[in-house]
Amino acid sequence: MGFWADRVLPFLIEKACNTREILDERARWVPRARGEVLELGVGSGLNLPLYEPGRVARVTAIDPSSPLLARAAARAREAAVPVVLVRARAEALPFPDDAFDTVVVTYTLCSVSEPSRALAEVRRVLRPGGELVFIEHGLAREARVGRWQRRLTPMWQHLAGGCHLDRDVPALLREAGFASDELRADYTEGLRILSFTYEGRAHPA
Repeated sequence: MGFWADRVLPFLIEKACNTREILDERARWVPRARGEVLELGVGSGLNLPLYEPGRVARVTAIDPSSPLLARAAARAREAAVPVVLVRARAEALPFPDDAFDTVVVTYTLCSVSEPSRALAEVRRVLRPGGELVFIEHGLAREARVGRWQRRLTPMWQHLAGGCHLDRDVPALLREAGFASDELRADYTEGLRILSFTYEGRAHPA
């Protein structure tokens, strides 16, 4: 998997997460971040141009993939706010408690190995009054589509860097002790098994 993980997969992730519709989603939600910001799964840095200097003091952006962090470096240098890139896993954040005002996660919970643990870490590092801003694809509300998502996930995650088609994002948030302030859930363009998307804001309950 070395060549695939280091060369092919970063290219495919960049293409898949850089569609017009997904860029519109990012433009709706990322500018809501404020203060000290942590971004989980920065990937190639597609969110970095969207942080607003009048609202954001600094973005600390993590990813476990060195090839993706290398792709993000150019966007980090060009961002309008200070950006620090850190190689780290969402399930074991190398930051103290109460370190961030906002955590941003876009198309990342699908591929972390332990989403519940990652969300517990998010709770830990959020300051009182902080919030989570999220855009994630996941389990469709239509039962027939959900069944296909569950059938195909074992094969899909092997090809797509651990990506799961069938994660129930609202349930994961509730189980981790988050309450949603805003939540939009619907299909976007493309295959239904891939495109059921959750967008919104949440805070520790």
